Amino acid sequence: MTMATNALTTTDTAGIDRLQRQGMVIAVAGLVAGGIGAFLQPAQIMPSWLIGFMFCTGLSCGSLTLLMLQHMSGGQWGLVARRIWEAGSRLLPYCMLLFIPIAVFAPKLYHWAQPDAVAHDEILQMKAPYLNLPFWAGRAVIFFAFCWFCAMLLNKWSAAQDRGELAITEADTRRFRVVSAPGLLFFILLMSLMGVDWLMSLDPHWYSTIYGLILVVGQGLSALSFAVAVLALMAPREPMNSVLRTMHFHDLGKLMLALVMLWAYFSFSQFLIIWAGNLPEEIPYYLARLQGGWKYLSLVLVFGHFILPFCLLLSADLKKRPNLLARVAWFIIAIRLYDLIWLIAPGFNQGAFPISLANVGIPLLLAGGWLFLFAGQLRKHALLPVNDPYFKNMLAQPHHGGH
Repeated sequence: MTMATNALTTTDTAGIDRLQRQGMVIAVAGLVAGGIGAFLQPAQIMPSWLIGFMFCTGLSCGSLTLLMLQHMSGGQWGLVARRIWEAGSRLLPYCMLLFIPIAVFAPKLYHWAQPDAVAHDEILQMKAPYLNLPFWAGRAVIFFAFCWFCAMLLNKWSAAQDRGELAITEADTRRFRVVSAPGLLFFILLMSLMGVDWLMSLDPHWYSTIYGLILVVGQGLSALSFAVAVLALMAPREPMNSVLRTMHFHDLGKLMLALVMLWAYFSFSQFLIIWAGNLPEEIPYYLARLQGGWKYLSLVLVFGHFILPFCLLLSADLKKRPNLLARVAWFIIAIRLYDLIWLIAPGFNQGAFPISLANVGIPLLLAGGWLFLFAGQLRKHALLPVNDPYFKNMLAQPHHGGH
């Protein structure tokens, strides 16, 4: 048992080093592309920064969401990926830093933050008690403080569990659920408000009651796909090759399929309701994305974010092959970035070629930095929660079966 424990607590330095190198390459490529794009179109700097901020925040918040969901469910699918989500949640301070330029240059992004625009718009005047910079920034502070509190508490207890100080019995793991259950509910509520503040208010005349849920599901899909990609990278080496089995990837693949379908359901429901209502205050949002060059890019989103991953993830054989599933996962991560570009860029670029180089380069720069820092966080703790009683039960089961 001592030898097995030593094997399970080893660190896959080769896999983590590879992740850090990938992060550096992505960041450098993003710096070059983003720099050229910013030079050619300076007005695209802040919209592109917002895209990158939302992408990185989605990975960290999605990691926190799945971490809390894992503590609530106790499934094996979450036990093997728990350290990935813990590391991702610890990068919330990085996302907070990325938010500072958005807060400072908010008038360049939001019409409601421009006094002249508010003075000549009756609707903005009516929304001013809610859409004003001090209240808007205060809500962001509350959101980040709440997420950081939940993430640090769960990470602190997890580290203490590794040292054998607490939560080494099933009864004591209740502390994780006491935080995770209300945490999930409050997170969905707060993230819905942040979706309104950060994205929906880019067009303050438009609104959707399901918008926040679309963002929450998208964040969960991003973090889940990222975890699958990282697990597949580390599966051939210790300690993951001692634990990971085909069933784990199969379970994670099924959850990916469920989130792809849920995102499509929410997104199509929003479109269908607005199309059926045909109200002048609602349809401009989609008209901007169905005219000019955007109509073709919208078709790419429908195909890439739903049809293709849906068809691929239906295959049970693919979900049981880590390398193939990882390729689908990386594709979903890329299409999640594309979705954010589709959500944000149309309000700032209506040209024949709507996506600018900065819209891609700057988000890649920020995402590369996130990946580099993530690898550094991942190496700080053992890759497996060896002292978790549910993890011990999983090891005791024949062939690691069950869910």
